[in-house]
Amino acid sequence: MSDTIDHPEHYTQSPMECIEAIEGLELPFHEAQVLKYIVRWRFKDGVEDLKKANWYLERLISNAECESDNGTNHLRQT
Repeated sequence: MSDTIDHPEHYTQSPMECIEAIEGLELPFHEAQVLKYIVRWRFKDGVEDLKKANWYLERLISNAECESDNGTNHLRQT
């Protein structure tokens, strides 16, 4: 496989790749997306990646508030 697929530069700026951290921490989807975009923003799409991280973080917050309000584990669908 090509390095752009197997080990893209925007994820290999430290000894541990982002995917290894996500898998090691067993992060749920939204949390993993936040981490992914935060890790790569300086090396890939700049502020656009920060906005994407923020979008997933806002969704995670909204879902957590919905769970708290309902006292359930159901996530809000948008």
